[in-house]
Amino acid sequence: MLEFVSNFIYSLIRISTPLIFVSICSTISQQAGLLNMAAEAMMLTASLGGVLFSAWTQNVWLGILGGAMTAVLIALFLCFATFVMKVDLYLMSISLNMALLGGTVFVVYLVTGTKATTAGVIKSLALGNVNIPLIKDIPFIGSILSGHNVFTYLSIVMVFVVWFLLFRTKIGLRMRAVGQNPQAAESVGINPRRIYTLAFALAAFVGSFGGMYLSMGYQNFFIRNITANRGFIGLAAATIANGMPIGSMLMSFVFGLAYAVTNYLKPYVVDQYFLTALPFIMIVVLYFIMSFWRSKQADRLLKINRQRLAEEKERQLWEEEQAKVKKSAPGSGES
Repeated sequence: MLEFVSNFIYSLIRISTPLIFVSICSTISQQAGLLNMAAEAMMLTASLGGVLFSAWTQNVWLGILGGAMTAVLIALFLCFATFVMKVDLYLMSISLNMALLGGTVFVVYLVTGTKATTAGVIKSLALGNVNIPLIKDIPFIGSILSGHNVFTYLSIVMVFVVWFLLFRTKIGLRMRAVGQNPQAAESVGINPRRIYTLAFALAAFVGSFGGMYLSMGYQNFFIRNITANRGFIGLAAATIANGMPIGSMLMSFVFGLAYAVTNYLKPYVVDQYFLTALPFIMIVVLYFIMSFWRSKQADRLLKINRQRLAEEKERQLWEEEQAKVKKSAPGSGES
């Protein structure tokens, strides 16, 4: 039983890794005031770019750098189209997702002559798993925390790096200021378009690791639609977490749980379409729950504020009455 539990949790962490990266990617842009609906395109290009660059250079680190740069280029193109050419951000994001879903297949065909995968044609490299000293020898805990891919440990580190960037640095303060009120930020000399572009570039850099994990960590080749809508799952995780890095990570584990359960139920459930839809069904349910909870919290806060205003008004009226009594009292000095 313990072995089954440890294997399930290990699988949950492994499956959640790309979701953590893309949810943190979405968190950065959300803190700047914009939704990153092009995260899927960024992951796809990075996934293929990492495979191609690692194969051409035969260096896994240059491959990772190349994959990250391709995602950043997509983000910069999106920002140019949106903030310079005045194209609608979200329509452009959707167009990029659709275009690059087919575009990556076209590039694979140009390079390999096949439209499905780079496996067996391109000798790409991948990062391996890491066994943590001492922890790996601890019963049960060691089998859960040790032996994961380098990308998995990097995803956890990235959560706290992004948290520090957003809440403990000057540039993070500017991002949040633009996200909350771009007009007020502009009035004190902050350029919102420059902050938006920086936020999308950083988001693409972080999100690219989620795509490269799929093609350079979990496996060492690219296949068609390798991201399988994980970009939208990450966006949902960040939105439900209200754009907070640690909350986005926790929500990624929740959606990773749905994927893990799906994998374990495949031998027992005949309807595979239901299993495929399970993570997205969970998104809808969680959206309803979080919207209801936030609505209740807003109503509660509004009620408290109204009560405080009423109390403050009563206090002011009482003070005015007391002042009138003192003025009209004998010996007050008034004739």
